[in-house]
Order: sequence, then structure tokens, then C-alpha cells
Amino acid sequence: MRRLYPYIKPYIGYICLTLLIKCLGAMAELWIPYLMEFILSRGAEAGNVSRVFLYGGMMILCAVATLTLNVVANRMSAKSSGRITKAIRHDLFQKLMNLSSRQMDDLTVSSAESRLTSDTYNINQMLARIQRMGIRAPILLVGGIFMMLTMDAGLALIPIALLPLIGIIVYFVTKFSLPMYTKQQSVLDKVVRTVQENITGVRVVRALSKTEHEKARFHEVNSNLTAVDQKAGSITAITNPSSNLVLNMGLTLVVLLGAIRVRGGQTDATVIVAFVQYFIMILNAMMGVTRIFVMWSKGEASARRVADVLDMPEDMAVLPWEEAEEHAPHIEFRDVSFSYTGRGDNISNLSFRLEHGQTLGILGSTGSGKSTILNLLMRLYDVDSGKILIDGVDIRAIPSETLRKKFGVVFQNDFVTEGTIGQNIQFFRDISVEGQRKATRDAQASGFIAEKEAGLDSVVAVRGNNLSGGQKQRLLIARALAGEPEILVLDDASSALDYQTDANLRHALREGYRHTTTVLVAQRVSSLRHADLILVLDDGKVIGTGNHGQLMETCSEYRHIAQTQMGDGKEAV
Repeated sequence: MRRLYPYIKPYIGYICLTLLIKCLGAMAELWIPYLMEFILSRGAEAGNVSRVFLYGGMMILCAVATLTLNVVANRMSAKSSGRITKAIRHDLFQKLMNLSSRQMDDLTVSSAESRLTSDTYNINQMLARIQRMGIRAPILLVGGIFMMLTMDAGLALIPIALLPLIGIIVYFVTKFSLPMYTKQQSVLDKVVRTVQENITGVRVVRALSKTEHEKARFHEVNSNLTAVDQKAGSITAITNPSSNLVLNMGLTLVVLLGAIRVRGGQTDATVIVAFVQYFIMILNAMMGVTRIFVMWSKGEASARRVADVLDMPEDMAVLPWEEAEEHAPHIEFRDVSFSYTGRGDNISNLSFRLEHGQTLGILGSTGSGKSTILNLLMRLYDVDSGKILIDGVDIRAIPSETLRKKFGVVFQNDFVTEGTIGQNIQFFRDISVEGQRKATRDAQASGFIAEKEAGLDSVVAVRGNNLSGGQKQRLLIARALAGEPEILVLDDASSALDYQTDANLRHALREGYRHTTTVLVAQRVSSLRHADLILVLDDGKVIGTGNHGQLMETCSEYRHIAQTQMGDGKEAV
């Protein structure tokens, strides 16, 4: 909870005012049984009607004050807890967006989503419940006992003796429920991940007739969540019944001993009536306290999970700036090695140089390290050894914002947002309509856009579901080109394009982006054959390097792929 204090601090004054109003409301409520005892003992019994109306009017005023003050305080608590949670959620989202890819791999997307949603919700409920009951319940509890002491100190010893028993119950329930709620949130991460996978891949699931299999998989994780929730609930469920048992036994003792004291003339019957009311008030206050501790357990578990993310260290710090090397190429990999897991290199001793305006083609089987090279170039991951330099400067010494602006990127599994075609191309950047149109022409997307009635203002469905695979890829390429990048990265970005459109795209890139350095990953030799440098990868190692002609002579693997795809590998495509 200490990690959340900076978010609570700006609202301390507002929260204190809320608690003060709650305090006044609780104090007004405490006077109602006391005034009732006055009416019964000094008004009704004495036959003094004016006193009955006087104290009755005071009781009504106290009831109205209690209602009004509680409503105002509850609204204030909802407002402050909502704003605090909003700030936490904002910073948590910002932190998640700034995590390195390695940190996000460890955290997992499903866990990030549940922390951003259900965990922040639990924090919100905890903050609101504490403000609503955190001051009212203790005042009713302590105040009720104090009023009892003023009326009959002997009978007041009964509730005082019972409080330690209830305190012990609440302590042990909270102690054992906290780790259970922490585990519950972890299991919820798995449920979110399963749902996410099924929603994303619903077409594949249906196409392969695996709906029943996925239902069974969801049933398993859902059952695990239910089991953990029931176990945590069974622990917290002990609180109310056991507290009620203790307090009801105390109430029974109050009535029995009160009757004995009334018969012996040691107290008045009207006092017993007031005592019963105070005891009910204390009973409700204790139930409120137990609910606070249950919500506290959930909120504390969620707060720890949120704090774990907020306290994650800077994983990819920017190194001190260094002077650029003279006559340096635009991009250079210098003996680079990298591993995702640390148990085996995904890239081993990779070295190459690329001048301004040149094109690098990367070819290899699945899992050979093609996308890994792109991830390292954009510093989504840091190299384990070696260096990556842009214009002679280690990319680790370039601020992330500066580095990212150099790139225009189309990833292998990229995304399209809900909105218009123009909004997807612009993507919150200051790009003119003419700039968007130029990008669509170069990306070979202007044709299908022109066929739509609204053009760039045509609506794109969620995940681009109303676009074909080729249309979506051309839209994504247009988005990358619209920013006029210094380095264009295309990760298998033309796989859904027909050969003619692919050839037109390559021609447009050669003619219109002569000063843009291009890094191209593709499965087609025809997409790479005009590259200035081609890397052929196998299991993270370079098994062939050179241009198309050189590789046809020196690399048997490349030659085999080229001949398989293009016959003798010489015809222009």
C-alpha cells in the first residue's frame, strides 16, 4: 500500500473532509437510541407529551442528518477513489507501454490486462469501502460502547469483553485470505489468456472443428478459478457468521442480565431497550468492519500486483552519448549474438554493413532468426554481445523516441485499428491528406481505396475484418511509408500480395525511396533478388551472404530455393 500513497496524497484533504462528514453522520446516528431512552424514561413514563415531541423531533433531525451526511460522504468517496484509480490506471498503462519486450514476455499480455482491469477495480473498491465504512464503523463501535458505559457500566462490560474475540477472528481470516486472493488474481490471468486466444483465433478454431476442445480448455481454467475463489470465499465466509454468533450471544447476555438488573432495581427497563439498539448498531458496525477487511484483502493483493509492475526497473537504459564513428555505414551489425532464453543463441556472431539507401534481404526457414534481427535493430531487445550501430552510433546510446522515429515498420502479425482508412495510415501522426494519398499510391493501395465510396474516410472494422489479407498488408505498408522513414522494415509484409502487385511495390520503393534504407524479410526469392545484400539464415547463423547473383553461385540452399520458386532463378518477376 505504501507504493500507492503518492496517488492518494493529492486527495488527502478531500478524503479527510469525507471522513469528517462520515464522522458527523455516525455521531448523529449514535444519539438516536439515547434520545429514544429519554423519550421512554422522561417523556412517555412521566406523561410529558411536550418532551415526547421535543426528543422525537430531535430524533428525526438526527436521522435526517445521518442520511444526508452519509449520502454526501459516499458520493465524495466514490469521486476520490475513482480519480485515484484513474491515475493508477493511467500510470500502469504507461508503464506497460514502456516495458521492454523481454519484461513483457515475462509478465505476459494476459496478466497485464487483468492487472489493468480487475486489479485496479479491486483497488477502487477498497478505497471506496474504507472511506465509507473505515471511520463510520469504528465510531459506531466505540461510540456505542461509550454511550452504553454512560447508561450502565456493568452491562457495557459485555460488549467490551467480546471485542477481542471478534478481533482475533478478523485477524486470522485476513491473514489466510490475502495469499488466496493473490493466487486468485494469478489464476484469473490464465482465464484472460485463454479467452484472448480463443477470441483472436475463433475462425481457426471453427475451421478446424475444435470448438468442443476449446470449451473443455476454458472449462478447466474456469474451474480452477472457481475452486480458488470458493476456497478464498470459504475463508472469508467465516467472518460474518462467527462475528454474528459472538455478538448475538452477547446480545442474549445483555437481555438476560438486564432483566435481572431491572428486577433488582439496579437499572431501568428503558435502558435495556436502548442497550439493545446500541448492540444492534455495534453488530452492524462489526459486520461493516469485517467487510472492510475482506475488501482490504482483495485490494491489498491487487495493489501488490500493480506495484510489482510500477516498480519494474528500467530494463533498457540509454547509454551515455558517444561520438559517431567516421565514414560509418548507415546500419552495422558487429559480431551480434542474442538469446531469448539464455540457454542457446537465436542469433550467433552476426555481422554485416548496409549503406544509406541500400536494401537488405533476409531469407530463411521458420525459426531461423529473421524477425529476431529486426527486433534487435529496433532495440525491442538488447543484444547479449556485440554491437548494432546506426550512422556509427550504438543504438543503446540513442534515446528511444529518437530511435523509433527513424523506422517505418510492418510486422509479420501487425494490427489495424477500428476507424477509417485515413486514420489507420495517419496513426496519430501529423501527416497531411496528400501525404496519405502518396503513401497509398506507393503501397499499391490506392486502387482498392478508390473503389470505396468514402475513399480514405471508409470505415475499417475491428482488426480489419472487412479487409482482405492483401488489402490489409497494403494499408499497413502505406502506414509505414507515410512517415517518410529513414529505415523501412518489412517483415514478410508482401506474403498476401500477388506477384504483379509485389513487383509494382518493389518498383515503387526503388524509384520513390532511393534514400531510404530497407530491411526486407520475405519467403519469396523474387521479393529479395534486387536487394543489395541478402542474408540466408539457418538456426540463427548466416549460411550465405551476397547479392542474388553471388548467392546463386556460392550458396546451395539459396540456389535450391530460387530454382524451386522461379525455375532457373534468372527470369525477372
